[in-house]
Amino acid sequence: MSSTSPMRGSSTPRYIQLASTLYEEIRASRYPVGSLLPTEHELCEQFGVSRFTVREAIKMLVRQGMVTRQPGVGSRVQATVPVSQYVQTMSGISDLSQYAFDTSLEVISHRVQPIDAQTAKGLGASEGETWLCIEGLRYAQGQSLPMAHTTVFVAPRFRSLSLPGTTLSEPLYTYIEQQYGARVARVDQDIRAVSLGRASSQALGVPLRSPGLWLKRDYLDERGELLEQAINIHPSNRFTYHESFTRDYLVGDKR
Repeated sequence: MSSTSPMRGSSTPRYIQLASTLYEEIRASRYPVGSLLPTEHELCEQFGVSRFTVREAIKMLVRQGMVTRQPGVGSRVQATVPVSQYVQTMSGISDLSQYAFDTSLEVISHRVQPIDAQTAKGLGASEGETWLCIEGLRYAQGQSLPMAHTTVFVAPRFRSLSLPGTTLSEPLYTYIEQQYGARVARVDQDIRAVSLGRASSQALGVPLRSPGLWLKRDYLDERGELLEQAINIHPSNRFTYHESFTRDYLVGDKR
């Protein structure tokens, strides 16, 4: 790495200059994906800048999705180009369709298999039942890195579901509706923060135990029976979930 300080005569803030330098060196594979950047102390010495400048520069790279910070480990490179976050805004089931149209699912595997006890518990099913399991990677339009590692379990009565190809640009449940006449009436959703396990971290190209968002959706028909369950695991810097809430005012509420 160059040991020269960023240009002192420039009007551009020094943390932006440093971020630009590191950005170019990451793009040039000076620091390959998966490698660690020099420590804060080393960067301070190499560029003759303060720790504040270094931290602000790293924050810029983190916001761009090029670097992740892990306490006790350091700043790890996870992409050679900025990664834009996909922002999902939800107010109803129709927004789920828009999400699918704005993204595409690249199918990795498509198989009927018996489910284990843990999976059965999450599905409200019995161990050993045979469900259709579809695994894939979801991409936002114009992005080269996947925004989610997706696993879908389709109920046994729909396990012969056929897909139009390995790239899906429509919601998976629409194929169930079209081929079986079923109808999604309700979607239950659970969200939690997770540390990415080995399978998802490898599929998404991020370090093991990186922070992520686990999002499960159960698609139910009019009788409350499960049609499919979709689990999406997102790296923390590639997906933002947005919801708006409107207050219900009671009669006589003056506030």
